[in-house]
Amino acid sequence: MNTIGSELLKYKRTFTRKLIVSFPLFFAVQAMAGVKLMPKDIVRNWDLVTSMVFNIWTVVFLPFGMALFAFLVDAQERKAGNYRSLRTHQTSAINIWVGKITVMAFHTLLSCIVLSFSILISGIITAKGAIPYIHIFEAAFVSWLVSLALIPIQLFAATYKGLFLSMAVGFIGFIAGIVSAAGSYWVFIPWAWGIRLMCAIIGVHPNGTLLEQGSNLRDMSVIPTGIVISLSVFIIITIITAFWFKRREVK
Repeated sequence: MNTIGSELLKYKRTFTRKLIVSFPLFFAVQAMAGVKLMPKDIVRNWDLVTSMVFNIWTVVFLPFGMALFAFLVDAQERKAGNYRSLRTHQTSAINIWVGKITVMAFHTLLSCIVLSFSILISGIITAKGAIPYIHIFEAAFVSWLVSLALIPIQLFAATYKGLFLSMAVGFIGFIAGIVSAAGSYWVFIPWAWGIRLMCAIIGVHPNGTLLEQGSNLRDMSVIPTGIVISLSVFIIITIITAFWFKRREVK
């Protein structure tokens, strides 16, 4: 708990925390503007708002946002002394690594909560019909849950080689996620999990278009499958990278 507490303190009054809040606000405002600018003959309903936001959120933010977030976390640590606390306070390297991942997960959850309320506000302004409260919060929570595995992957890349590798991994994940999300091999690509599950929950194709009723991509059985796979991979990669970090610091 002390490790997590010290990690939380590092986020106070930092650009990283501001970024966590501003990103979801940007996507909500973008969706609101997009709906407003649509032709008058198009019905401005909640499906338009949610599909627009969650498609961009899972396709763009998860790969690039996580990559940037991981780099900022690592850069912040390097400025603070490049993990010297390991040598001065005899802190366990594994505890520090797991603590960083835990706090990053907490902040991405906050980001998804902000996203949910931002969607509600933008939808109330632009959309017609009943407000799908449960639908919105379910999509936000699931997108967060299946993106957890990206945290140790991106933190490893940022810690190992900095911004270039972190963003390169994010870009490769971005391409791989789009290409694989609608196919049968999406289960093997962590960046495709959020995109694929939004097909079922929100009814939006990876290319951003609304899915027809009866589409195979609307199959809800992928949700528990995606969650179980993502959490399992998250735990496995966290353990592997934690031991890598321990060996790196010992050297």
